[in-house]
Amino acid sequence: MLNNHSTTIAPHSKRKRAVEHESRIAADVAAESPSLDVMSFNIRNSAAGDGVHSWENRRKLAFDIFHACDPDLVGFQEVLADQLNDIRTHAAGYGLIGAARDDGLHSGERALIAYRRARFSLIDSGDFWLAESDDQPRLGWDASHIRICSWARLIDRNAGLPLLFANTHWDHQGIVARRMSALLMRRRLSELFKGAAVIVTGDFNSHETDEWVQTMLEQHAESIALADSYRQVHPVRQPDELTDHHFTGETKGMRIDYILHSPGFRSLDARIVRTRGANGEYATDHYPVLSRLDWNKGAR
Repeated sequence: MLNNHSTTIAPHSKRKRAVEHESRIAADVAAESPSLDVMSFNIRNSAAGDGVHSWENRRKLAFDIFHACDPDLVGFQEVLADQLNDIRTHAAGYGLIGAARDDGLHSGERALIAYRRARFSLIDSGDFWLAESDDQPRLGWDASHIRICSWARLIDRNAGLPLLFANTHWDHQGIVARRMSALLMRRRLSELFKGAAVIVTGDFNSHETDEWVQTMLEQHAESIALADSYRQVHPVRQPDELTDHHFTGETKGMRIDYILHSPGFRSLDARIVRTRGANGEYATDHYPVLSRLDWNKGAR
């Protein structure tokens, strides 16, 4: 059982060699587990003026947590170019997908997708912007920043089945932008899924009681059906479900980070990862969230 808990990662003198990590991945895939470990991880952009909490000081812990969780699929948020290079270095067994949101090329944050290459085959991928015209970088509605959703169509070779994986980061100020982002994502993902199972990760900057999160979870005959994996496993909301703690370690509050899935999956377990470093430090201002999903082959 993956329960919410705080753990501490002690320092170590030598990082695992890339070849050792690749060998472990190959062993995992050989086991052909039908379940998927999916992570949503807002790593906090490296340009933020965070002082002692700068990316340079927390980068190692962030990747220690990433490797300890050992996810099959990851949705990273707030990834700037230098952080993308770090992810390439420290996640050598993963394919990476996602355009920079400000220009579609190199400028601005990414809602970066990482998928385990030893398990998944990439069929197609792309990006759309959370704006009235979603095919190019554009500020949407009353948003404070340009926002994007990146997606990948994959084949899970263990299950022999297709899935659509999408990752996003909604605006933190624009009420209209969040409302319209939910509607846009429902429409665009319904167009893209083509009968595949669907997984959506993201920092929605919203609580599950907000109407735009409920829009993502509403059941419509004409579009994909999505469920909140955490709430499926923990049906009764608890007072300690906060995910955006702002480097304080606070736990009291509600989630804004999510892993959603279509009926093609069922939630086996879910947790909020509250890992600290040896000196009590945190890798980012959000707790990552992790869900274990199993294929529900009878409900595509």
